[in-house]
Amino acid sequence: MSGGKAIFLDRDDTIIDDPGYINSPEQVKLLVGAAGAMADFRKMGYKLIVVSNQSGIARGIITEQVLGQIHEKLKQLLAEQNAYIDRIYYCPYHPDGVIAKFRKYSDCRKPKPGMLLAAAKEMDIDLADSWMIGNSYRDITAGKTAGCRTILIKSSLKMPVKKRDDPDADFDAINLREAVNIIKRETASKPVIPPFAPMPESPKPAEHPQQTAAPESESPQIESPRIIEDKQMEQTEIIEPVKVAQTVEAVKEKPRQPAAEEVSTKTEKLLEDIRLLLKSRNRDELYSDFSVFKLFSGFMQIVVLGCLFIALRYKMSPNPEDSAVYTAIGFAIVFQLMAMTLYIMHKDK
Repeated sequence: MSGGKAIFLDRDDTIIDDPGYINSPEQVKLLVGAAGAMADFRKMGYKLIVVSNQSGIARGIITEQVLGQIHEKLKQLLAEQNAYIDRIYYCPYHPDGVIAKFRKYSDCRKPKPGMLLAAAKEMDIDLADSWMIGNSYRDITAGKTAGCRTILIKSSLKMPVKKRDDPDADFDAINLREAVNIIKRETASKPVIPPFAPMPESPKPAEHPQQTAAPESESPQIESPRIIEDKQMEQTEIIEPVKVAQTVEAVKEKPRQPAAEEVSTKTEKLLEDIRLLLKSRNRDELYSDFSVFKLFSGFMQIVVLGCLFIALRYKMSPNPEDSAVYTAIGFAIVFQLMAMTLYIMHKDK
């Protein structure tokens, strides 16, 4: 029986803003829309697990005690918006650290998958049905090595740098809100498996001793990551949907589609791909944050129209004054230039 499913999340620049090495709870600022996206993930039945490299501990920049306070602040801010983390894993090790006990190579430091593998073992997670979301190719490498599907956050302000050996992510998104839409689309497109006859009873373990678990020594040695579990979630029971059983007989042969149906299916798939491509072209504008520049640009445009209206009134009056008309038009030109400048500043933001 497969376990539950999870969303593994990087912390910095995925859930919260990263000004550098965060060393105080007051520096914790949620990214816009992150809490709402995480609440949506939970509604979809996913456990939420944060996996974060914290080499600042090895470098002596921050202590584990302060890091605990930072994570408490993070959970508090999320809880205020009805979003909750099931568990936080962090890796305090780094080979160049100045703190002796943390100065080492570790399999729990991303891009190694140690934190994901530890979470899968301890929380009964089906990695093949889970996702890794982060803003660097270290996150993508760790997710793919563990067997998860991956989403790379590509912010317009902090683009991830790809090295030659880095694997491509399965999907790209500009923030967690778009990641929610991607996962909804991908899970909705999974084929529905019709119910089959129940599986015959499996033989007792005593009859097949060769199926016993492999000795612990055969499993890879993983440096244990530090864990922070959300105590607020202990009273919440997450019930995973029961997967439909399949018999061997039911999947022996798949009826072959006629040629006409195959062509039709391929055509429909092509049209669907074209539709998704067109839909995603303007996604940066769809998910762009509110801009003060854009607001003032719109206000200036209204002032321009007002100036032109005043100039028209002066021109159509019984005793038109050319100087007043030109003055109003001059103001209109100035405000129009200001509006265009603010709009360009918004686009370059």
